[in-house]
Amino acid sequence: MFWKRRVYLDTAAGTNGNSSSPHEEGQRAKKMLEDARTDIARLVEVQSDDVIFTSGATESNALAILGTVTAGDHALYLPSAHASIVENMKLLGERGVVVEALPVTNGRVDCDTLKKTLRPQTRLVSMDAVCGETGTIWNTREVAQVLRKKNKVQPCFLHVDASQAPLTEKITRAHFGADLITLDGSKVSLPGQSEMRGVGALVAHRTIPLQPLYRGGGQERGLRPGSEAPELARAFAAALSATVRNQEAFRASAEVERIKLIKSVMDTIPNLLINECRTRVPNILNLSLPGRDTDYLVALLDEAGFAVSTRSACETDSEIGSRAVLALTGDAERARSTLRISWNSGTSSDDLSRFTKALAKAVAFIDNNGRG
Repeated sequence: MFWKRRVYLDTAAGTNGNSSSPHEEGQRAKKMLEDARTDIARLVEVQSDDVIFTSGATESNALAILGTVTAGDHALYLPSAHASIVENMKLLGERGVVVEALPVTNGRVDCDTLKKTLRPQTRLVSMDAVCGETGTIWNTREVAQVLRKKNKVQPCFLHVDASQAPLTEKITRAHFGADLITLDGSKVSLPGQSEMRGVGALVAHRTIPLQPLYRGGGQERGLRPGSEAPELARAFAAALSATVRNQEAFRASAEVERIKLIKSVMDTIPNLLINECRTRVPNILNLSLPGRDTDYLVALLDEAGFAVSTRSACETDSEIGSRAVLALTGDAERARSTLRISWNSGTSSDDLSRFTKALAKAVAFIDNNGRG
């Protein structure tokens, strides 16, 4: 048979092959998508069809929360969690769901109090694995054990936003004790890779009765209608795999750099507080500089060539400052004067050393010029 040049005449379905199409280009896209799904499933130690691709952590969190809880139910959440958890919990409250904050003591969910807080109607507990602002590692498995002993008639699901976990922590379902897990592509890009905004996943077993946020085609088990993005999914799976392989080495180096960083700032900057718990990841350091305008400090550091933030990028307009630090310390002034420093394996020891010098210089400028 003579070779025939293929002509693609299905651009209405997608210019590079739609994974829902039956032709050769569509099936190549389908294989790319399913290979990525299988790779992520292996890392999380779940079945392939447990992995639902989304546009990122915000959509995954919304699907986990709004897709499992209905009017008359009861739901609990971490007050320090990402805005996509907190705001969707508020939305549940507007829909007739009884919503409460989880009891927190010393950077841990107070499981003794939690046992008393649970109700027969409790349907969902939502929390993060690692706080993106303070680096706190939350006791998800202890919470899971409490929920397993709850009323057996109606199950209570544990949702864990693990977006910040892959750089240093295990990401298996068993490790978290979770029923639903959120992952985000933009948090696992490594040096030399293009950043993968616009892709993420919600891991949820088929037995969990999820409802879609909107309707359309039957993609992603009918839970996330719309044409999938196979190339993004493949890049996400590859980056997540590389991140997991590099976990041990990065964690060890980050611990060393953290110690040096803390010593340097404590030695050179007066009236500085470290916001951390006993269990935390090494690559997120949260400081409070009471009496200083840390938004101005971020601008000075940006001018000096260093990108840092005061709090989560999704809450830069918050008037109360860092919700996470407020929940951790109960100190409003401390929460209003935060600075978050976070890094990955592409950050060198020299980068952090130069940063500490720039930080000390910028704080001194603020102190000497009355920019509190």
